[in-house]
Amino acid sequence: MTSKREQILAKIKTNLTGTTGVGTRIYRSRVEPVTRGETPSLVVEFVSDQPTVNSSTNLKLDWTLTVRIVVIVRSSNPYTAADPTIKSLHTKIVSDPTLGGLAIDVRPSTVTFEAIEADQPAGVVFCDFEIDYRSSYDDLSQ
Repeated sequence: MTSKREQILAKIKTNLTGTTGVGTRIYRSRVEPVTRGETPSLVVEFVSDQPTVNSSTNLKLDWTLTVRIVVIVRSSNPYTAADPTIKSLHTKIVSDPTLGGLAIDVRPSTVTFEAIEADQPAGVVFCDFEIDYRSSYDDLSQ
């Protein structure tokens, strides 16, 4: 069985289905460049995962996972073009704060923007979320 972290990332990708403007263009850790025809699109990335030993029992770890959802758009005004997608993805992420029972809580974190030089103006918006979850001390899948 996969780790809880990978289960959470898979659930996020599933929950993002139907995000405004992206259709099926939702990727997990995509490394290839995104073509004009593939925008807008989303990329779900794992940024960091910080454990602490649960003080009530040494048999559990409490984790804070930072997940980044990258919105890639091409437009003469990428800020405006990305906004409906960002609004939609935010609603989809926070409306299931336990991610189907895998997490304890989901919180929005930092949102940043980067303009990219391309054949048509492009923008990349990084939407970070912090996810609290718990695993077994000796089995990261539980």
